[in-house]
Order: sequence, then structure tokens, then C-alpha cells
Amino acid sequence: MKLNKYLCLIYSVAILCNNAEAVELCGNLNQGEFVIGKAQSGQDVYLNGDKIAVNNDGRFLMAFGRDEKEDQLLTIADKGQKKDFILPIAATEWNIQNITGVPPRKVNPSDGDLAAINKENTLLKQALKTNNNETFWQQGFITPVEGRISGEFGGQRIMNKVPKSPHRGMDIAAKEGTPVKSAAKGKVVLAYPNLFYSGNLVVIDHGFGLQTIYAHLKEIKVKLGDEVAQGDIIGTVGKTGRATGPHLHFGASLRNLRFNPKSLLDMNNNLQKCFTL
Repeated sequence: MKLNKYLCLIYSVAILCNNAEAVELCGNLNQGEFVIGKAQSGQDVYLNGDKIAVNNDGRFLMAFGRDEKEDQLLTIADKGQKKDFILPIAATEWNIQNITGVPPRKVNPSDGDLAAINKENTLLKQALKTNNNETFWQQGFITPVEGRISGEFGGQRIMNKVPKSPHRGMDIAAKEGTPVKSAAKGKVVLAYPNLFYSGNLVVIDHGFGLQTIYAHLKEIKVKLGDEVAQGDIIGTVGKTGRATGPHLHFGASLRNLRFNPKSLLDMNNNLQKCFTL
């Protein structure tokens, strides 16, 4: 039985398992990836026992963290009957970066900086708890600023020879003052200046517990509660907070789980890479 479940999970290929009520998944089952699923009308969906939102078309969202466990449990419930699927999550090889020239207090914060760090963590955690039934995410996502990718999700940064936590976004290097666009339609759930690590920070909610994060901005062009369209200017590229040069830190979070934002930008392509369970 378990073997049959695995045989249905062939990456990036459409598979028909002769099941009229098959569940469709679009994307890659890898650490750090974002996946869109489609259930049948009226079905409930659970990931590792937690119920997740399903839109009117049966679409639901999943993401897998940097260090996600190999097997994830997807449960589909329909009229009192439940069916479990084991999702085999493939490992991803992450990049390691050595960065020098970071101000010492940004690498090893003093006791006096801890209050500012705790405040930032609280603000961001609260913003990433936003979870509603909006479906702005359905239109897909665009790159918020064009530039060189100077840091990738999942890579561990060694700052001034001190190993730090793995990177939770992608860095896009661009000239200071370059306009930064909203990657998709959404609502601003955080717009805050001068944070210890993130500098000037904006978080936009796209519904279903999905947010995008824009850090190190020179200027913030939106305010809390604003509704923005895809492509609206929300700020400009800067080097505020813990940054050694002008760039945008672009992040993504689903139900407070950080994942690779590049996978989000690939969403429309991933909708062409579907398979069924």
C-alpha cells in the first residue's frame, strides 16, 4: 500500500492513478519548496494533522521548510472517510556563504540590543500569524526588484567567522533607491522602520496564511492596513538593519513557516508540473 503511494509521487510529471477522486499536487516535493494542491469539492485537507484552508475550487497551499522531515502526512477527509498519503520530501543541498565586514554588534549583539531584537521578533511573528480566506495568491507572483541574486534561501551565513542561522529569504542586490514592487496583490500587515536586523521592513499578506517579506528598505512607501495591487511600489532598495550593501531581502512564509521565495516566484510554472495521488 505504501509502495503504491510512492509510485504515484513522480516529480514534475502528470500521473493518472486511475482514481476518479485523485488529489492533484503542483510543484516539487523538496525541502524549501511551495506546492499548490487541488482536492475534490467538499473535501477537507490536513497536513500532519492540522487542517488547512481550501478555496472554492478545491485549491490548497503547502510549503516545506529548510530542514523538513523526509515524510509528511497529507490527509483527505470526505463524508467521514479519511485517506492518508505519505509525501516523500527530498533533501536540498544548501549554499554556505562567508561574509566579512559586518559591524560587530550586528554579529554579536550586546545586552543593550536584546530589547530591540525581541521587539523585532515579536512584530514579525505577529504579522506572520495573519490567516484569512483571501485568495490574492491565485494570480501568481512577480519578482519585486530586478538585480543580482546575492544570497539564496537556506544558505548558512558565516559572518565575521561566526556561524549564524540559515538564511530565510533571497537577497537581490540592486542600486540604492531602486523601487521595490509588491510581488502580488495583498494587504500590508507590517510596515515598520529601523528594526535591528531587518531595518525598514514591510510584510504583505496574500491570504490563506501566505505572506511576503521585504527587508532593508531605504524608504517605506506604504502603511499598515494598505491594500496593494501586484506591481505597486511599496518601498525602495536600501541597506538598513544588518546589511553590508544595498539589496532587498525577499522572504516568504506560509502559516508561519519560512520557505524559498523563489519557489513562490515559480508558482505559475509549477502549475504546469502536476501529479496526482
